Amino acid sequence: MEVAAALKACPLFKDFSDVGLQIFAAVGVSRAFPKGSSLFVEGRPGDSLFIIHDGSVRLSARNGSGEETTLGEVGAGEPLGELALLQKGERLCTATALTDVFAVEFRHADFQKLTVQKPQACMKLLMGIVLHFGQKVRDNREAMKSLVGKT
Repeated sequence: MEVAAALKACPLFKDFSDVGLQIFAAVGVSRAFPKGSSLFVEGRPGDSLFIIHDGSVRLSARNGSGEETTLGEVGAGEPLGELALLQKGERLCTATALTDVFAVEFRHADFQKLTVQKPQACMKLLMGIVLHFGQKVRDNREAMKSLVGKT
């Protein structure tokens, strides 16, 4: 898998030049996940962002009664775990490969090192994450409204 090609297909990197893509391609790690395997698990520590290059991933979480509920699917070109790149924390859901999945992984520690070496490129990625995350919130506004007031 060509890491730069995977990044180019992702909206977080849409405004990046080839040089910018190569900066991140140098620290991204190609990963393969067989069908049925977990990319990450709800409640466990999360410290990396994944860019799906090929395949499909199911996102799920446990509801109040402990049953697993599907939250959605993510496919080629889409990012997963954006917030873990910025700050290590507990995963909010489980990501399971519905098909064989090929992805690029960016670890929090590598990103932190890169912020010192290439601050402009990192700031550009951070802005891409903020814009993408904001769009996801807008796209899911109605679902979020239903959560307001529930405890």
